[in-house]
Amino acid sequence: MPLKPYACTNCGHWQKYFAVPPNCPICTDVRNDLPENGWEFVTPEQVAPTLDYHWREAIPGVWEFWSTPRFGLDSHGWLLTYPDGNVAFEAAPYYNAAQLAKIGELGGIRFLAASHPHGYGALFQLQEAFNPALLIQKDDLEWTKAMHVTLPYDDVFEIRPGLSLHHTGGHYDGHAILYDRERKAVFAGDSLKIDFDADGSAQRISCHKAYHKQIPLSRDEVRRYRAVYEQLDFTTVFTPFEYATDTSTKAALALFDELIAGPPFTSPIQIAR
Repeated sequence: MPLKPYACTNCGHWQKYFAVPPNCPICTDVRNDLPENGWEFVTPEQVAPTLDYHWREAIPGVWEFWSTPRFGLDSHGWLLTYPDGNVAFEAAPYYNAAQLAKIGELGGIRFLAASHPHGYGALFQLQEAFNPALLIQKDDLEWTKAMHVTLPYDDVFEIRPGLSLHHTGGHYDGHAILYDRERKAVFAGDSLKIDFDADGSAQRISCHKAYHKQIPLSRDEVRRYRAVYEQLDFTTVFTPFEYATDTSTKAALALFDELIAGPPFTSPIQIAR
């Protein structure tokens, strides 16, 4: 019996199954909420006509792909363009034909990666459409049933000179971030959360073990974050949901230092500049 993709309407996680899945592994995990009215799963044919599809060049050489209205956790996909092969990090909840054509026009995808399951979106679509190498940190392999991981890695993986994946753990055991030295940008996954004012400026920063449940990281988990981040010089932060061009290494380290110095907390603090 052929496997078919199904997405959970509560969180948007895709899994391939031989029938409607019995549950969603992301929602049954402590970091997410269970659906109040029970499970509902939808196929690509059901999802596709319900969304509008968008893309834009967020900063030079970095393209953002997303859809509206919100579907699941509403992750955004990032495409970093290079003459010798593009790199995609995270994924939108679903891609239509126009979005896939735009990615093809930009040069396709040579390497595909994600920080952790909350940023996976429709990674399976990108792998099927462009056949890139798929890089996932080895401690998160249990969440990748919808894809074929071709390059599991340990603590650091250099995709190309100046572009590297770094294992942070914390939010998920295999959580990892992508650092772009040339653009002075970090694709932080859920290791950082940025809050914006009404004018769109980044003002507050936080980190959590579980956002929905407001569970803080342990002190040692924060120390691991700090040890990774202090090596990286950046001024722009991308998450699976937003980006801020005025948030730096200094801001991240100030958050981690405050968490290490006192009792655990999840509330955001003012961004240090």
